[in-house]
Amino acid sequence: MTQDEQYLRILSIFHYVVAGIATLFSLCPSIHLVLGIIMAGGGLRDPNDPLPTILVGWFFIVFASIWILLGLAFAVAVLAAGRNLQAKRRYMFCLVMACIQCMFMPFGTILGAFTIVILLRPSVKTRFAIASESADAEGPVGAV
Repeated sequence: MTQDEQYLRILSIFHYVVAGIATLFSLCPSIHLVLGIIMAGGGLRDPNDPLPTILVGWFFIVFASIWILLGLAFAVAVLAAGRNLQAKRRYMFCLVMACIQCMFMPFGTILGAFTIVILLRPSVKTRFAIASESADAEGPVGAV
């Protein structure tokens, strides 16, 4: 196993770890979601409240749902990047995800920076090209 292959293997493992951490962080607004459902259902209604509690509940529901879905989508994309790094496929996707991960501080920043450094090596680029050519030569999955 060459040094580049070891680096790609380690990077793919850390991508799985960061995907797990991103999943945990994306589920943090679940508290707001539950509270919003209770408020929208009328569980915390106060007749003297000038702002309707139902409206605030729906606000909590919408924004918590959006935050959770975007976080889970990010985690799935990081997981896919890890799998692609391991298989040495989809070079551009891995590079773009490494750049996007830099916004997920501090773990994604460190992992994204190291991934960019490794992916910009000429020897790694050729490994991805060789792997994609061999996959193209095999044909589509399930072809007879």
